[in-house]
Amino acid sequence: MKKTLITVVLTALVALGCNAQRKVDEFTTKSGKKVTITCIKHASMEINYNGTEIQVDPVGMWLKPETDYATFPKANIILITHEHKDHFDREAIHQLRSPATSIYVNQAVFGHFKNGFVMHNGDKVQYSSDISIEAVPAYNTTPEHKQFHPQGRDNGYILTLDGLRIYIAGDTEDIPEMADLKDIDIAFLPCNQPYTMTVEQCVNAARIIKPKVLFPYHYNDTPVHKISMQLAGSGIDVRIRDYK
Repeated sequence: MKKTLITVVLTALVALGCNAQRKVDEFTTKSGKKVTITCIKHASMEINYNGTEIQVDPVGMWLKPETDYATFPKANIILITHEHKDHFDREAIHQLRSPATSIYVNQAVFGHFKNGFVMHNGDKVQYSSDISIEAVPAYNTTPEHKQFHPQGRDNGYILTLDGLRIYIAGDTEDIPEMADLKDIDIAFLPCNQPYTMTVEQCVNAARIIKPKVLFPYHYNDTPVHKISMQLAGSGIDVRIRDYK
C-alpha cells in the first residue's frame, strides 16, 4: 500500500513538472465569446475558443520543458506548420487526437505522417460557421538561410474565431506577403536568426501587419525585450511570454 502511494505521488510530481503553471491570455470575440491562449513553449500553444480546443505545433518530451500532452483535453483542431522536430511530434499528436480531431498540415508533414488534411499556401478551410483556417506563406529570404525554410513548403496560419483574427506566422522572415495580411488582432512572430527573424525584422513585420497584440515566439535566447522597446508608442501591445 505504501509503495503504491509513493508511486502515485511520484507520478503526480512528474506530471506537475512536465506541465508547470503557464501564462494564459484571454480575449473576447465580437459576439462576446471567450478565447484563451495558453503559452506552452517555443512554437507550441493551446487556444480555446468557446469550448473548441486548438493545439498549434504541439511538441512533448523532445523539447524542454517537457510537456505531457496526455494531461490536456483532446483537441478538436491541431495545426502543424512544418516538419521540423521543434514543430512536429507524432507522440504529442497521438496523445491529443481523438476520432473527431481535424489535423491540418503542410505537404511535407503529410509525407512523414500520412495523416491529416494538407493545406498549401493560399488554401482556406471553413471548419465551422464561425471558425476558419487560412494557410499563408512562411519562408526564409536571407540567401544563406533559404535552405532552412524554402519558399512554398511551410505554412503559417490565420485562425479566424468569430471575427477574431490570429496570425501564427510559423518559421519565417519578414516576407513581402505580410503586406497582404489585413485586420490581424493577434500575431505570433518568430524571432531567432538564422532560422527566422532578427529583432529588427520582427519589428518591421509588426509595423507591416499592425496587430493589436503581438506575441514574439520561437525566440530561444534572442533579447525580445528589445522588440517591446522598439515598438513603444506604436499602439501595438507587445506581450512577452515564455516561448523560448
